[in-house]
Amino acid sequence: MIKTVTVIGAGGAMGCNISAIFASFGAAKVYMLDIEKPINAVERAIKSVRSESIRNNLIPVDFSSLKECVEESDLVFESVVEKMDVKKDVANKCTKYLKDRAFLCTGTSGLSITEIANSLPVDVRRRYYGVHFFNPPYSMVLCELIKSKYSISEDIAFLSNFLRNQLFRTVVVCEDKPAFIGNRIGFQFINSALQLAEKYSQCGGIDYIDSIFGTFTGRLMAPCNTADFVGLDVHKAIMDNLLLNVDDYEKRSFELPVYLKELVGNKKLGRKTGEGLFKLQINEDGTKTPLVYDILTKQYRLKNKYKFGFAEKMKAYFQNGDYDLAFEALKKDDSQEALICRDLLKRYIDYSIFVGKEVCNDIYSADDAMATGFGWCPPLALSNVLFGTNYSTKYDFRSFFKAVK
Repeated sequence: MIKTVTVIGAGGAMGCNISAIFASFGAAKVYMLDIEKPINAVERAIKSVRSESIRNNLIPVDFSSLKECVEESDLVFESVVEKMDVKKDVANKCTKYLKDRAFLCTGTSGLSITEIANSLPVDVRRRYYGVHFFNPPYSMVLCELIKSKYSISEDIAFLSNFLRNQLFRTVVVCEDKPAFIGNRIGFQFINSALQLAEKYSQCGGIDYIDSIFGTFTGRLMAPCNTADFVGLDVHKAIMDNLLLNVDDYEKRSFELPVYLKELVGNKKLGRKTGEGLFKLQINEDGTKTPLVYDILTKQYRLKNKYKFGFAEKMKAYFQNGDYDLAFEALKKDDSQEALICRDLLKRYIDYSIFVGKEVCNDIYSADDAMATGFGWCPPLALSNVLFGTNYSTKYDFRSFFKAVK
């Protein structure tokens, strides 16, 4: 039973929010550990789960308390910077004090679990796991449980049960493959959209492509906007990892567009730096004007309000609850924009099935990953309505189109 948890890196956004998940849903005593005692993180953690009752479960400490915290903990969760050498160093420091049956976990979004485990003492390796929460974890309930070559079935079952039944996560058990399942599928789609923006830069580029993949395609946020929200540096790191370590039929889709490399090089990283693919201009009268990066001119310009025939029809049908007619409008339209939309949605479905088999040994985990980790219409459910397949899926595709405007 997991009663006490230490979260290392609890001062960061994810470490803070994950501490709250352990304390609230898991009812655990949580040591929130960081370089400096993360007192402010306690308030942020409480706010993230909207529960004042967890305050007494959260104990902020600094690294001078590492030994005492780890010795008491049933699970140690590391949420530090996404760098292999740093994660190895933190993990090895913890092994000195880890209880015999305690688990040591990393929140990495894509680094090799086996490689880190190889650096640990032999008796700890089988208890080292990747436990990847999605952001924000309160509303995105996916949790990837990543095995290493040392993992045993009893431990996998125990952790799966804990994550599923106590933390109320949707759990997918993954092989130790680059970016695992959620980010492998999701960021392949996003980067493909960014590549399309470059290909169709004369048509408008970034806002043109985002207008083709609006809420009527089963996502709350368009793909280019998603990259800007996540951070272009984070997106680049994921793509670099995939391009280096994955050699499948979609390998070229991991190549970063030239304009995005330039933006990252110029520290225009997206929403967190105030400008990236998009920029919000503050006018003298206090009003705000949304701008978009123009790939051709390399300058920011006003966002265009594109109106595509197929998209307008789909939105109208969705708002009336006519789901079948909405997808018929997409399938029957022969405009350039409808063809772009259909092609990438088909690639999303096909690649999800491929990755599901490779990473999770089934196709259904892809539905779980995209529905509960990204909030996208899951691939099997989308395939059934768009291409008339008959996959068994627990997800009702209609629920992913409620926000269509």
